[in-house]
Amino acid sequence: MKEIFKQLIVDFHEREIPKLTERDIQTQIPLTGNKIISLIGVRRSGKTSILLESIRQLRKSNPTNRIVYLNFEDDRLFNMNISDLSLLTDAYYELFPEEQKERTWWFFDEIQNIEGWEQFVRRIHDTENAQLFITGSSSKLLSSELATALRGRTISYEVFPFSFTEYLRHTKTEINLYSSQSLHRIRHHFQHYLFHGGFAETFGQSKDIERRILADYLDLIIYRDLIERHNISNRALLKHLIRHLFTNPATLTSFHKLFNEFKSQGFKLSKDTLIEYFNYLHDAFAVFHVPIFRSSVHDQQRNPKKSYIIDNSYKQLFDAFSSRDLGKLYENLVFLHLRRKSSEIYYFKRKYEVDFYVKIENKSQLINVCVSLEDSQTKEREVRSLQEAMSALNLGEATLLTADQEETITTKEGVIQILPVWKWICLNPD
Repeated sequence: MKEIFKQLIVDFHEREIPKLTERDIQTQIPLTGNKIISLIGVRRSGKTSILLESIRQLRKSNPTNRIVYLNFEDDRLFNMNISDLSLLTDAYYELFPEEQKERTWWFFDEIQNIEGWEQFVRRIHDTENAQLFITGSSSKLLSSELATALRGRTISYEVFPFSFTEYLRHTKTEINLYSSQSLHRIRHHFQHYLFHGGFAETFGQSKDIERRILADYLDLIIYRDLIERHNISNRALLKHLIRHLFTNPATLTSFHKLFNEFKSQGFKLSKDTLIEYFNYLHDAFAVFHVPIFRSSVHDQQRNPKKSYIIDNSYKQLFDAFSSRDLGKLYENLVFLHLRRKSSEIYYFKRKYEVDFYVKIENKSQLINVCVSLEDSQTKEREVRSLQEAMSALNLGEATLLTADQEETITTKEGVIQILPVWKWICLNPD
């Protein structure tokens, strides 16, 4: 195994790293410091690209020999265990004995594949003059388990597929809301992004190739992150649940109703199994749960949660008629934009329902999403629900997002700003 490590280290040192589209998160990640940097997110969201860009930046001012990168999904590292990992530092310092007292950088991609990896990472951090970066595709790396395993040594960053503003950067589209040419390009790209999402590998591909890429991504999530990791036996139920959730984003999910629905379709299951699978999908960053806003946790748990999916493209993958369901696509896209900024997201409901009550940097926001307000009754309903929430939460402003309408409404509760989703995102980038 030591010889394999040596080959992987040297091969990477000889590898040129091309300049990729800059991700917004890149500016947040410190390249020097005393903390282990953890990048967590769904598979193929760009974690490896962010590592490689960090390495490219480090190479500008540091010898390449002081930077080690390993991808633990390399087939040469399959079936590794914790004792094999201990050979890695031996392999490196046999190659470069002169670097033993120097600052080094170690990048471990998808390291959660190695059972007991935490002990190894902790040892390097504690005993070597090293900065460590790790990535993983399970949200458990953000949980108390990671905090316990690394005992306060880590700073975690979530990585999502490309946001809309990152997609505009990738397409070299300037965001200038005063330029007609720029506005035309932004609107054009928004229509594509709304349906096809932000997985970079699909950009510029034909519909057939795009579907094949997305299907492969989903297979990785299902088999590697779910079935293998959790030893799931009822694969048919899991796949059916995924299909249901991915074709119905931005929808209230009642486990009691789902249980009865799936049971009537002939599935053998318990309600606990359904909840367990749902939580596994959350751990894999495939599905998100948004609770109702209540001051009591017990009251929150009694109410159904709204479910959102990691990328709009997955609805397209399962639903050939997603163009008829613009409302869910718009709402899911807005959720993802908010989720990149905050995990404190709720829906609000008293007599009427508001799609999002979110806290970002200690500021509370109320947001409704509605594709069109051309129907006066629809507009009245959306505004009325925001007014109720503004009054209940003592907020003087709210936002109503649409496909293309723009207006400012002043009510006795406060100001409601109506904006197109694309413009709201451009005004509030990640």
